[in-house]
Amino acid sequence: MASVRPPLQAAKRDPGIRRDLRLGVGALLGVVLIGTLWYHGVEQWPWVEAFYMSVITLTTVGFMEVRSLGDRGRLFTAALILMGVLSIGFMVNRFTEALIQGHFQEEIRRRKWKRQMEALNNHYIVCGFGRIGRQVAQEFQAEGVPFLVIDQSAEAIQVAQELGYIALQGDSTLDATLLAARVQRAEGLIAALSTDAENLYVVLSARTLNPRIRTVARANTEEALQKLQRAGVTHAISPFITGGKRMAAAALRPRVVDFVDGILSGRDRTFYLEEYELVAQECPYVGQTLGAANLRARSGALVVAIRRADGQLIGGPTSDTLLQPGDLLLCMGTAEQLRRLGQLLYPRP
Repeated sequence: MASVRPPLQAAKRDPGIRRDLRLGVGALLGVVLIGTLWYHGVEQWPWVEAFYMSVITLTTVGFMEVRSLGDRGRLFTAALILMGVLSIGFMVNRFTEALIQGHFQEEIRRRKWKRQMEALNNHYIVCGFGRIGRQVAQEFQAEGVPFLVIDQSAEAIQVAQELGYIALQGDSTLDATLLAARVQRAEGLIAALSTDAENLYVVLSARTLNPRIRTVARANTEEALQKLQRAGVTHAISPFITGGKRMAAAALRPRVVDFVDGILSGRDRTFYLEEYELVAQECPYVGQTLGAANLRARSGALVVAIRRADGQLIGGPTSDTLLQPGDLLLCMGTAEQLRRLGQLLYPRP
């Protein structure tokens, strides 16, 4: 079974505090019970008066005695006060220590984390919170995409928590960890672990638990790229190969690279790239030409390319290009233009 833990600072938590607080409450209730039994059984007072006398004695409110007491009763009352003071003092001491250690704050964070986990749906799972995983999480946050971070390192989880991410400490190569991350309800998974073997295990486990999940995996070598592709990964990316290509492109076509970077990532973008898949039963424009659909005039977004269901890529489609079921439209525009385009392609009943 995987070791799956919420992102709490275990070093600050003392499981004995909750036990001691319960012990203190139990001791106080026990003292009340002892006092009630004494006043009722020995002093022969009614139950209500016996209980009332015990309470006002322990709370030291200064009220007069319910009934007159002899020396024996007064000695017992004095002992009852001492027992009550000790019980209450113990509780106050442990309660103050719990506040100082942040015990209650941790409990609040734990419950908040649990609610966030239960609310996850159509989210992305980022496995590994190293340099690549942190960049992925940053981009997801900028896009407003729901996601969850998984890492074995308590330090990495603490950093993710401080950044406001939903985090889960555990081994993402194990099914139990992925199940805890609600992989069955996830939209996609990013395998950004340090070794190719771990990324391969994560992809295989995720696809077994959720065959429809979209997977993107890091590969350190070309051989790993091929193995990940054979394992059914949606996209296998080598940071070294991709980084080398981007560096060459930046040297040869710097303005093009700047433009592409500006529409692919960052918080202060003016234009965005988005993809839309055409479903015959949902999209009213399937079977029409691009000119007849008139998407550019209606939304303001530009259809940059179309990828057919068979993998054929049509760059710069013309007005005569036919929209077919399964087409993937790659579109560019502002956030508002792309929102209007989405409403056109997927009208709500």
